[in-house]
Amino acid sequence: MRGTQSYAVLPASPAVIGRAGTLLTFQIAIEGGIKGIDRTALAQFVRATYGAPQGWTSQGQWQFRQVGPGETPDFKLMLVTPETRDTICGAAPDRYTSCRIGDRVVLNVARWVHGVPNFGAPLTTYRQYMINHETGHRLGRGHELCPGPGQPAPVMQQQTLGLHGCTAYAWPYLNDVRYKGRLGQYDDPIPHS
Repeated sequence: MRGTQSYAVLPASPAVIGRAGTLLTFQIAIEGGIKGIDRTALAQFVRATYGAPQGWTSQGQWQFRQVGPGETPDFKLMLVTPETRDTICGAAPDRYTSCRIGDRVVLNVARWVHGVPNFGAPLTTYRQYMINHETGHRLGRGHELCPGPGQPAPVMQQQTLGLHGCTAYAWPYLNDVRYKGRLGQYDDPIPHS
């Protein structure tokens, strides 16, 4: 629940992810006190998610490159404890959700480890969703609604809080097209962690 609020920044990976578009650099930072996370595997997972065929870099609008300690990134992807999530994310402390605030993409380690109930897809899918959803906010995207029962949920839908008839879907693109719903968000209650 509570970490040190100090961070280990993972080493850089020089490869550019994506073939065209605006280049954004990012760091991956893990809060002190979080145990049992394979840091190399985490960094590889994040880069693979960004570079996936249906990910944010797939259609030539964005490129990403992971930078290391001492460098100034365009955004910082942070894996933090629930209490630190509340400190960083501010406005609505809940210890449950993740957030994006400014240039910080904040992933709640409790969701990373446990996912959410009734998601209906593997934990790997949920982790891809977390990364893509919060990064989508950093790319300027707002929340979206389920387009209809049985359809994939847009990545910018708050799938952590409910699917509203949609099925879990972790990606910004579907069949090489930006997949989205109408702008808006549901008034879902936030579970207690």
